[in-house]
Amino acid sequence: MQDTSRRDEGAAAGPAVETRAVAATAGEGLPKEYGQIVLVLQGGGALGAYQLGIYQALHEARVEPDWVIGTSIGAINASLIAGNAYDRRLEQLSEFWTRMRHGPLARQMLAMAGSHPTAASLMTIATGIPAFFTPNPMAFTGAHTRLGPAAAGYYSTAPLAETLGELVDFGRINAGATRLTVGAANVRNSAMTYFDSRRTPLDVRHVLASGALPPAFPAVEIDGEYYWDGGVLSNTPVEAVFDDNPRKSAIVFVVHIWNPEGPPPETMWQVMNRQKDVQYSSRAVSHIARQRQIHRLRHIIADLAARLPDDERLSPEVRALAGYGCVTRMHVVRLLAPSLDGEDHTKDIDFTTAGIGHRRTAGYDDMCRVLEARPWEADFDPLEGFILHEARPDGVHSSVGAPS
Repeated sequence: MQDTSRRDEGAAAGPAVETRAVAATAGEGLPKEYGQIVLVLQGGGALGAYQLGIYQALHEARVEPDWVIGTSIGAINASLIAGNAYDRRLEQLSEFWTRMRHGPLARQMLAMAGSHPTAASLMTIATGIPAFFTPNPMAFTGAHTRLGPAAAGYYSTAPLAETLGELVDFGRINAGATRLTVGAANVRNSAMTYFDSRRTPLDVRHVLASGALPPAFPAVEIDGEYYWDGGVLSNTPVEAVFDDNPRKSAIVFVVHIWNPEGPPPETMWQVMNRQKDVQYSSRAVSHIARQRQIHRLRHIIADLAARLPDDERLSPEVRALAGYGCVTRMHVVRLLAPSLDGEDHTKDIDFTTAGIGHRRTAGYDDMCRVLEARPWEADFDPLEGFILHEARPDGVHSSVGAPS
């Protein structure tokens, strides 16, 4: 198990991790028989450094996603993957996380304070992250100051727009080599909206909208509508994959950076931490339970239709009913970021180089274990259209069947 203790602030930002043997031997990616490769990335600010390690392991094993879908920081990481050529993806993703550090004055003050995590979080709140967000002075003049919808936030994300403009090629995204989907919440009608490069041209506004978490960041205008962070409604955008049409077989790597499980808190400090985990771990478990049931029913419908005599099976009525069935199969691999020792409710603004480095290493190690196990290669009942593989410290555990 990886060491998840904190280090000092002086470590290099987003340090590279040692390449494991699995990356060299996994080598040729995954056979096409498993269908498309989908990478689903949760939102969670600084916790998204775990996703950098996840992608590094996939990249070294030549398992490149056909489709990347994300919310908030997951949308940012997704755009960096989809918006770069294969040989530059890891470099640009690493560069982004290298830039996610405090400014020179803030680093100097942190060094004087002993680089305590609480001090680092307070510094983030006070000064922002220069390549990500900076304070909006007008927002602090009063709660009733009229700022306008595009400026009603405590921070400006103009620096993030500039950073992504340097690191992401949206022309490449819109050319369609790797599909990108980002989730955002419509401020006017509370509808979850998925902006999909397969359906509409994307630009930096769509990524900014997906990460516009209120009240920190202002809404982003797109075609006359204003959007907030998709995590306000659904922080785990796996539903967009399950509901995609036409249905395709796939291996879906779902990367969780908020812990859905945890003990009841005993202090108010613990309450604030657990509250964020509960809120932002989203409805992933219920989505999975629902999809297990639906996929099994689809396989049963397809099997029953195949058993009918030709004259019945080919009738318009039966063909319409049989259309609800399918024989696609989804292998869903859930990866869960570990907790760092001593982390609290400010963990999503822990942009210390120590925090970023440990989360990257954890993601890399977890994905390497999955690639070593290759759970999708086991034998499963042909009627099972949805197979869940849970990556845990003691191994990868597979389960099938709809819950009762």
